[in-house]
Amino acid sequence: MSATEDGAPQVEVVDPAADPGSGEPREAVMDPAKLLRIASMVRQLLDDTRQATLDDAGRKRLADIYQRSVAELGESISQDLREELAELAPPLGGVPSESEIRIAQAQLVGWLEGLFHGIQAAMFAQQAAARQQFEELRRRGLPGGQPEADGQPPGIPPRGQYL
Repeated sequence: MSATEDGAPQVEVVDPAADPGSGEPREAVMDPAKLLRIASMVRQLLDDTRQATLDDAGRKRLADIYQRSVAELGESISQDLREELAELAPPLGGVPSESEIRIAQAQLVGWLEGLFHGIQAAMFAQQAAARQQFEELRRRGLPGGQPEADGQPPGIPPRGQYL
């Protein structure tokens, strides 16, 4: 995890098997908190629309909220993810039916859940790689041998010496 220019956290979803110098685009989430807020709202809207019958005005309002949500999500993700989102969440035209709204919202929620799973998997893989590197450094860097005569482990100065 890194930070953007304004200090906000940024999460990069990186394929650990990919070559970092390959120039392939890296999927990144610039504002994870915003992404989670929007995802929670879309999920709640989907649950609410399953339970209610909407009139034309309600469907139009829900379509507007959906469009704004997709636009806001686009601002918090990298260009490659933005292109993927645009393909999966095309604009709803006119006054959509309840079925169209539910399908669009379910598709968006599914995409967001996939994104979150991808982030979790990438973070797990990065954590495992970092742990492996640490263990390798630790294995190479620890001096072997017997403790010194005064009972101190090797490499630690005798008592009374500060540097």
